[in-house]
Amino acid sequence: MHRATGRFGDGLPLEGIGPVGDRLLDIFKRLFNAFGPQHWWPADEPFEVCVGAILTQNTSWNNVSRAISGLKSRGLLNIQALYQVPVDILAAAIRPAGYYNLKARRLKGFVDFLVSQHEGSLNRLFSLGLEPARQALLQVKGIGPETADSILLYAGGLPTFVVDAYTIRALRRHDLVSDDVGYEDVRALFMDYLPCDVALFNEFHALWVALGKGFCKRGKARCDACPLGNL
Repeated sequence: MHRATGRFGDGLPLEGIGPVGDRLLDIFKRLFNAFGPQHWWPADEPFEVCVGAILTQNTSWNNVSRAISGLKSRGLLNIQALYQVPVDILAAAIRPAGYYNLKARRLKGFVDFLVSQHEGSLNRLFSLGLEPARQALLQVKGIGPETADSILLYAGGLPTFVVDAYTIRALRRHDLVSDDVGYEDVRALFMDYLPCDVALFNEFHALWVALGKGFCKRGKARCDACPLGNL
């Protein structure tokens, strides 16, 4: 997986596409200077990223980490093991992630998709290229745009931008998008006006999360100390 490391600018493009791109990169620079590199995604190998992306739906990463540890301890954190394990045993293994019966079915659906359509190989899926692989993932029950883009970016190293609630909330509060903006519109904003760079997309998404957790909270925002406070 590609990651941005060191001080801002190491191996990262510094010019946006037009004024909008320059403004987005200015935001990136402010966030990077404030928070530093985030070292996402926390996983040992690509399939673990995929599992984490599915398990993290509607729960905290701490819970996901516990569920992944449960899979590892049972020898279930690989495609063939998940393909063969009964769904009730899988559900018990991922119980800390919450909604464990639903998520067990979603994990089974994902590995069934890999085995039936891509010979059980993530590399075969990713070799399709960004948009074909994305459209294939979106056909899998329980995998929406955010989960698909997380898998493609963090497991596949493909240049797609992951949008989450933290990103949309901060963009709305700074009047950078409208209140009724949707996922695909926000994704297009970054895809159209920033250089197509995996490391940049990786770091930028993680920095939005850091901003949302630390400052741009859902309730009372900490605007006085926000790195984007005077934007």
